[in-house]
Amino acid sequence: MFAIIIVLVITLVVVAVIVSAIQQHKERLAALKRAEFSKLRNALEDTEDILLNAANVPLTRGIITMLLKRILLTLRAMLELEPNSKDLKQRVAETEKRLNDGNDGMGSEGLTMPDNDKQIISMIQGIKKLRTILRAEHARGNIDTQSVVQEDRRLEMLQLRINVESQIKRGNQARASAMLGSARQCYEKALATLSNCAHADDYVTNRKSEVSMILEDIATELKEGNLRDRQKRAEQESNDLDVLFAPKRKW
Repeated sequence: MFAIIIVLVITLVVVAVIVSAIQQHKERLAALKRAEFSKLRNALEDTEDILLNAANVPLTRGIITMLLKRILLTLRAMLELEPNSKDLKQRVAETEKRLNDGNDGMGSEGLTMPDNDKQIISMIQGIKKLRTILRAEHARGNIDTQSVVQEDRRLEMLQLRINVESQIKRGNQARASAMLGSARQCYEKALATLSNCAHADDYVTNRKSEVSMILEDIATELKEGNLRDRQKRAEQESNDLDVLFAPKRKW
């Protein structure tokens, strides 16, 4: 009887250890599943944000197709982790339909500058994130090398245009308010950005010429303003001397 009790105790201990190990394994798998799902959800949200921002950042149809494919692959991976999710199944079907429809009515080449700095910063951040996604999708073989080179060059120039136009806009506002020193700084930043561009096109060439002319005009205006200030000070000093050496009146 004692031997049986010992065997039962040992068996219970072994079973408890096995159950605990199985439970810990399930918990680790659940934690990994949650971490992977969260990672996929963040990637999905980032991609969808860029696609939604297409109204502000002009995207070609090639880029939009790439983003939709990325969204579809991410949704399918999420669906494998949550196979009973009706929402994921519906979103997969909707994304497949958008891809099959050929993105009709999507894609734009026009650039509309936002009204405030916060929106401009958001646009630039979106472009930087899109360039990162572009390289990542190329590494996965989801987009060919030639398309990557063309799209990355286009996005680089788009980012440059946003930087330049925002500086010019600030310069125009400062100049209209007669703040020539601040205006000159803005135009000089725009000119430096244009001058450092390695891929000069018509936009870069024309804008460099325009900004250079504006800076010349500001230099002339500042020189004329300084001359007027010196003349005004000289006249004031002359008036002060006239008052000082004027004949004293007797009362």
